[in-house]
Amino acid sequence: MKNFNPADNIQDLQYFGEFGGVNPSISDSSTYTFLSAKTMFDTFEGNMEGCYLYSRHSSPSNLYLDKALAAMEGTETANVSASGMGAITPTLLQLCGSGDHIVSSRTIYGGTYAFLKNFTPRLGIKTTFVDITKLDVVEAAITPETKVLYCETVSNPLLEVADIEGLAKIAKKHNLKLVVDNTFSPLSVSPAKLGADIVIHSLTKYINGSSDTVGGVTCASQEFIDSLKNVNSGASMLLGPTMDSLRSASVMKNLRTLHIRMKQHSHNAMYLAERFEKDGLKTVYPGLKSHPSHELYSGMINHEYGFGGMMTLDVGTLAKANALMELMQAKNLGYLAVSLGFYKTLFSAPGTSTSSEIPMEEQIEMGLTDGLIRFSIGLDNDIERTYQMMKKCMQELNILASESILTK
Repeated sequence: MKNFNPADNIQDLQYFGEFGGVNPSISDSSTYTFLSAKTMFDTFEGNMEGCYLYSRHSSPSNLYLDKALAAMEGTETANVSASGMGAITPTLLQLCGSGDHIVSSRTIYGGTYAFLKNFTPRLGIKTTFVDITKLDVVEAAITPETKVLYCETVSNPLLEVADIEGLAKIAKKHNLKLVVDNTFSPLSVSPAKLGADIVIHSLTKYINGSSDTVGGVTCASQEFIDSLKNVNSGASMLLGPTMDSLRSASVMKNLRTLHIRMKQHSHNAMYLAERFEKDGLKTVYPGLKSHPSHELYSGMINHEYGFGGMMTLDVGTLAKANALMELMQAKNLGYLAVSLGFYKTLFSAPGTSTSSEIPMEEQIEMGLTDGLIRFSIGLDNDIERTYQMMKKCMQELNILASESILTK
């Protein structure tokens, strides 16, 4: 991994537009014409490189973005989709059929959890949810029917860290596919270089970065992506989660600044996490030495891009969490909103939002408390000013003072 810098790989890709533009031309067509019927047939069968048939199959704009994201993750190729779930669900359905089994981290995005818990059993696919940080527990959950290990590099919302190298060894030992959602840690972590077979992102978040586009991507081997796009049996082809060409072009432009943005997100999150932990607040951030997987994560990341922009604070109760978020929004510190990776800070109580699909008893078991606030820290220029304003909001609501955390 020492010679692999994902941002350099992105930078080295240059595309010329149709008329010499510095941005690739946008293919604003759903269907494409042919000069011969034979070429149309060959294209439909996947035997004609560089020819396009129909935009659900592929389009120039999508393929430009595919290539850039594959370069970023260090995989042979990639396939963009209309949403993060539009990448996750076809990937898992391509790997599993009736009678198969998945071992998944218990702390994952609520939509993914609901898909595995409530939807895939209708197709005869079962999932066992485990503490992904305990490799012995993961291996013990594997059965002869298991086909996939699934995890998030940094889990949503508890920020648990998956030992990708360790999981990859288990997957290889049992002939399984390791699928990793890397949405929280683009550039910082390169799961494919650590042994993951398939890497998924919600492009909606950091990679696009402007909260104006929904998208996803599956980065993998050419063989697997070809299977996803197969006209007869490919889950992405047949379920149709196609990304629009105009959206692909938009994400492609924003991808060029991802390395700059991730450095600032990480810098700001580290600054706030250190200050709030020093104030005595229950703060979780992988960059803190108090994080149970700090050493593991420190050994996984590309330190140039830091420990990421996600942080949690536990303020005790849902009432306090809601009041604090409403006050911070009123003070222009950010938005009470789901999602992440925006230039402004976003905050939400995940137990009643992005993780609400997880039953309450299971939230309690995994340590998801109702006073937990998930922060996606923004690109603020003066992060000390932000800290002082956030602390003032907490003091106004007595979140700090009532617990005698601050004496001054």
